[in-house]
Amino acid sequence: MSQSNALRREVDAAPVPQAQSFELRPLPGPVGAEIIGLDLSRELTAADFARVHEAHLDHHLLVFRDQRITPQQHIDFSRRFGRLMIHVLHQFHLADHPEILIVSNIVEDGKPIGLGDAGKYWHSDISYKELPSLGSLLHAQELPSEGGDTLFANMHLAYDTLPAALRHAVEGKRAVHSYLAQYGQLQKEGNWRPTLSAQQIAQVQEVVHPVVRTHPENGRRALFVSEGFTTRIQDVPEDESRALLAELFAHSVRAEHIYRHRWQPHDLVFWDNRSLIHLAGGTPDHLRRKLYRTTIEGDTPF
Repeated sequence: MSQSNALRREVDAAPVPQAQSFELRPLPGPVGAEIIGLDLSRELTAADFARVHEAHLDHHLLVFRDQRITPQQHIDFSRRFGRLMIHVLHQFHLADHPEILIVSNIVEDGKPIGLGDAGKYWHSDISYKELPSLGSLLHAQELPSEGGDTLFANMHLAYDTLPAALRHAVEGKRAVHSYLAQYGQLQKEGNWRPTLSAQQIAQVQEVVHPVVRTHPENGRRALFVSEGFTTRIQDVPEDESRALLAELFAHSVRAEHIYRHRWQPHDLVFWDNRSLIHLAGGTPDHLRRKLYRTTIEGDTPF
């Protein structure tokens, strides 16, 4: 048998994805929808994937309920949306799966197994890179009996509802994003943040992005600043920069812009970092919480 015929037989023998019947239910509030009945441990057909992709663009956040998936299946599904980013804190990568960051408050043998203070400040994941994140997928592994919520703010709505004077003040402006913006403060507040090596610091140099970005797929404008990573607005005096950012931060997280996610076992939440910022609601210290996160690389904001 020729090599080409053998290869053709292998391809023909490969399992063909089967369409799945699933329901899309918009969540109450300004963002989000839940997907019921989709099994991400199975490969999605092109049509099913297109439906999920469209829903993600429409709702900015999707909650896939009851996903009994392995880390590799989590990675494989994430990769369908683009290249995955490797977080600078290699200390908290899942063993044998560097694409997954462990988000956890669990301490074993005196050492944290994951990033226990992740999301303490409002932020868009990895906005401190030249190519910030398209989106993140967070999969619940172990949930506390109370607390542990995640809050999401719709930055399209935040832009749409900007007071005219504030909108004019930031039009065309660019802002500096830095991974280290709150890092020193987080080190003072807890024991989760390791001292970064010179090699790690070199991976997180400051970058500059538009204060208002245009979503590359849905065309909508959104604020693209956050208290977690944005340090200053370029080409304005320092005091004016601080005042503008304070106004933008406060306006972004008005109650009417926010969805609070109350986690259920095995939830997989996929949000758009181009459209949303998010915040960890906090977990009591004595209760265990562990989640796995992948992050998809996006493109240059404009």
